[in-house]
Amino acid sequence: MEYATPHISAFLESILEILFVPFARPGGISHDRYAELFRGPLEQAGCAVESLHEAADPIAAIASAGSIFVGGGNTFVLLNALHRGGLIDPVRDRVAEGMPYMGSSAGSNVAGMSLGTTNDMPIVQPPSFAALGLVPFNINPHYIDADLGSKHMGETRETRIKEFHEFNGQPVVALREGAILHVEGDRAVIDGTRGGRLFSAGGDAVELETGDTLDDLL
Repeated sequence: MEYATPHISAFLESILEILFVPFARPGGISHDRYAELFRGPLEQAGCAVESLHEAADPIAAIASAGSIFVGGGNTFVLLNALHRGGLIDPVRDRVAEGMPYMGSSAGSNVAGMSLGTTNDMPIVQPPSFAALGLVPFNINPHYIDADLGSKHMGETRETRIKEFHEFNGQPVVALREGAILHVEGDRAVIDGTRGGRLFSAGGDAVELETGDTLDDLL
């Protein structure tokens, strides 16, 4: 998390408490270990980190959190835990009240409208593909541009997103590795070290560079 810590500190401003959500945990590590990996760099930066899996009452922990960070891993596992734990509405309500929300990988994916643009395998079945809906579009993290010299015979990420738009109308903001989508109020800005692409149903993909705004999507 060292690379992201300056962005997190700038986003949180004077808020020093982060509630970490480890439920998407990468394969092979425990919630405890995942929280430990997140906690180290953020506590060195002056933040107090609580992990949601440690809370006696998760809903109360969300209600009192200064901010929330949802970690990456498998998006289906994450959304399944959020739905089955009754955590969707509590997180959504707190963000509507102004609590800062941050997410990486799966944590950014579930900030969108649905699970339809995740890159993960469906290793569990959530009660619904409906996600947090903090923004009125979908997010595709880890976007990979097609390699014209590759011998890979499967579909590209662009093809998969276009398949999504055969059945769904919401835009998709695809973020390359290192890109950040910063949404605050009625402003949405591409930040970080790399850009991405904006896909719209029935339209051509639009290249996104650092500093570009997506206010019209909100």
